[in-house]
Amino acid sequence: MKKVFYIIAFLLITAVSCISQGADFIELKLPASNKIVFKFMFKNGSITDPKGKEGLTMLTMNLIGDGGTSQYTSTQLKDFLYPMATRVDYSVDKEVTIFSFEVHIDHVNKFYPVMIDFITKPRFDERDFNRVKSNLQNYVEQVIRTSSDEDYSKKALEDLLFRGTNYQHMVFGTVSGIKSITLADCKQQYGSFFKQDNLMVGVAGNYDAALISKLKEDIKKLPVGSLQLPAPGKANSPHGVQVEIIAKQGALGSAIFMGVPLAITRSNDDFAALLLANSWLGEHRKSYSRLYQKIREERSMNYGDYSYIEWYENGGGNMLPVPGVPRTSNYFSIWIRPVQIGKGLRQQYPELADLSIGHAHFALRMAFKELAAMISNGMSKEDFELTKTFLRSYIKLYTQTPERQLGFLMDSKMYGRKNYINEMDALLAKLTLDDVNKAIKKYWTAENMYVTIITDVSEAEPLAKSLEQNLPSPMSYSKSLKEALPASILKEDDEVANFKLNVKSVKIVDSNSTFQ
Repeated sequence: MKKVFYIIAFLLITAVSCISQGADFIELKLPASNKIVFKFMFKNGSITDPKGKEGLTMLTMNLIGDGGTSQYTSTQLKDFLYPMATRVDYSVDKEVTIFSFEVHIDHVNKFYPVMIDFITKPRFDERDFNRVKSNLQNYVEQVIRTSSDEDYSKKALEDLLFRGTNYQHMVFGTVSGIKSITLADCKQQYGSFFKQDNLMVGVAGNYDAALISKLKEDIKKLPVGSLQLPAPGKANSPHGVQVEIIAKQGALGSAIFMGVPLAITRSNDDFAALLLANSWLGEHRKSYSRLYQKIREERSMNYGDYSYIEWYENGGGNMLPVPGVPRTSNYFSIWIRPVQIGKGLRQQYPELADLSIGHAHFALRMAFKELAAMISNGMSKEDFELTKTFLRSYIKLYTQTPERQLGFLMDSKMYGRKNYINEMDALLAKLTLDDVNKAIKKYWTAENMYVTIITDVSEAEPLAKSLEQNLPSPMSYSKSLKEALPASILKEDDEVANFKLNVKSVKIVDSNSTFQ
């Protein structure tokens, strides 16, 4: 097992980057692999959507990825690919769009021409266009508001944080934007941005030099030409704590997401210090973290509570960070998974019949109080050493598969690095407690934050009043649970309930008016 690990580490360190005319190429040779992974990263994401046609990049990508090629209809293509068990994925983020293909080496010669057609000769069939447009329209109009309030709160925060910029709208688009898009718009978007000069190609696995040479030639089927890519929008700076409460019918809890601009990304060496600090405060899906312990473990308020120093794709489904979402506009955030609303607590426990609001205000205060304490006091030597040891091992899990290894190498180049995982490990090894505590004070704040809360219409008004007036928000337990809690928890509850937040504005928004 150790031998395999060192082989993989060596291959990652020595992964070759080379440049062809037009497209960039990254190669990761893995002789022991029985598969080959191809990635095509175009440096145009949703920020290239024209004003009034928000969602055009996503719709174009869906049409290419879920449509046909010059040789096959979408149905014929699925029938062709199925026996080979070939994986075909595509994704859109703010600044990149990515095609990913994974094929067994026994099938690569048969699959390869179809893959090139995917990229260079999409079918753009009108029936496919109508189908994918309808699906996307349904997501933007209905699914985002009704399926997961947690995802809803995250997308709502970005709408607030980047309001007025090309980062504001969801990568899926807006209701009016999707409606306005035509098939001709998709063809024009493809012709304008899916070019050699806008492309990074990655290949990993057991391939030979002839395949790479052929790929470099075939990529030249894409047009060349200079690109006028828009500058990524920068996050707005909140004045105090600014809250938007999105009121929807039938919400079973209050889903909270909060964030503030972060001046650095993976490209900055200080990122390693924040990576460590963030791991202690709220590492994704880790029960040892401070927020998890305080809100979930000690008080059983929700499923989990986490913090982030960059966008975390599909946090509800991914246990580990995924590659393919490099962003130059960054923010620090805290995710408080849904807590109970007053209506639900009143229905469950007769002793809480007079309760006006649920746990959202208390949970917010707890998160802000812990963040403020961390900024003020820093980490302890013991916590620093334990977290550092954990994190240096943990980040190596990010690259467990060839697809992930290649993806993180391509992301690294977007950030101006060679190998993000190896470089972060080296930086973590050199970190001191003083480095981390200085970074916490320099880059984090508990005074200014945007907050979005998705909650039931019955909760919106009383919660808004409680936040605006900084009213005490005592924690509400069932009688049996309260009796079982130690006195130290109840004492801390009183402190949290009266912790003053720097609230400057609270706005209630009708759910039906979002993402229009």
